[in-house]
Amino acid sequence: MSISTTAPTSADIGIFDALESQVRSYSRSWPVVFDRAVGSTLYDEDGRGYLDFFAGAGALNYGHNNPALKEVLIRYLADDRIIHSLDMFTTARRDFLQTFSESILAPRDLDYRVVFPGPGGANAVEAALKLARKVTGRESVINFTNAFHGMTLGALSVTGNSLKRGGAGVPLVHATPMPYDDYFNQDYPDFFYLERLLTDSGSGLNLPAAVIVESVQGEGGINAARAEWLRGLADLCRRHEILLIVDDVQMGCGRTGGFFSFEEAGIVPDMVCLSKSISGSGLPMALTLVRPDLDIWEPGEHNGTFRGIAPAFATATEAIRTYWQDDALERSTILKGARVESRFNAIVSEFGDAGIVSKGRGLARGLQFADGATADAVCHAAFERGLLMETSGPSGEVMKILPALTITDEELDRGLDIIAASVDEALTA
Repeated sequence: MSISTTAPTSADIGIFDALESQVRSYSRSWPVVFDRAVGSTLYDEDGRGYLDFFAGAGALNYGHNNPALKEVLIRYLADDRIIHSLDMFTTARRDFLQTFSESILAPRDLDYRVVFPGPGGANAVEAALKLARKVTGRESVINFTNAFHGMTLGALSVTGNSLKRGGAGVPLVHATPMPYDDYFNQDYPDFFYLERLLTDSGSGLNLPAAVIVESVQGEGGINAARAEWLRGLADLCRRHEILLIVDDVQMGCGRTGGFFSFEEAGIVPDMVCLSKSISGSGLPMALTLVRPDLDIWEPGEHNGTFRGIAPAFATATEAIRTYWQDDALERSTILKGARVESRFNAIVSEFGDAGIVSKGRGLARGLQFADGATADAVCHAAFERGLLMETSGPSGEVMKILPALTITDEELDRGLDIIAASVDEALTA
């Protein structure tokens, strides 16, 4: 079925308006009722297709209903296998741990214990923050400007967005924000402020338990840290005996090329947070990876009812076996990312007076506009043409794309054509 090139018709959404909370967000931008999804296409209940450059906010790196993963899931359920297991031993959990260790950790010379903290990325972040404080006996954590780490209180405390922080309803404490890479447009040496505070006994900054960082800030505006900046941060943490936590919830599982987004920088974090695409199929699953010597939890000290969703283990295992036995997907993602960058650079050049900036790494890409209204207009025009994408950044000024890593070249080019036409419409209207 072809992608829609005409404006969507009104959908029957009355029940959502009547009963669902006003907190919903994505459905406001895409006011249609979706029913089916295959690969990089979603279909509404009228059968109209939409090319998906959103991919479940990065939870569907292998596309919707990936055939290899769907077959495993259907077979798993049909055989009456364990579904809910808390932290009990199951064959599905064992298969995942063995495959993850042999195919992901060992080839990268990484030695981590695996914590299953709960079903989502915020659970992974909360576990890392709690464990860092337990290990070090310190309370404060360093985070970065424009960071996003989740919507629970601990994760919100290290998140930068004022709207999201304001929803907490209580003071968010024990976290100190520092400038992310290029926050000052490279007018100052890297970490000059943080280093000074750490070494000045009069600065008032308590020695932190940890630093938490995204190698590419997705919700913060597709801000990609330089490899040398990440290496400098890792060195600073080592010298001051501060634990380094990399939040790879959205940028892990191949989004920037390598399985982990920090691979390019050659660093080894003390802890890593994974979720979104780790299950491969969109099922809830999260991991917190910790150095073995940091694994000092007491039994049950961090737990949750849904930290053992076994069908997610099954699809996660199959995703690794299907896509991570060689570097084919990594190379494909890097090439497709370069393809997007080239097209985005052409748009920047075409509208040179508009101040557009192309941003990102791998298949996490964005175009930054002068304001949020323009980025919104571009996304709306794209939706009218049958393409789904969202905005990000502190003022929503970045048009953000996260297509499935398995997207075909034809689909990618078609989506980029829609983006070019939508930018033209928004800037020349």
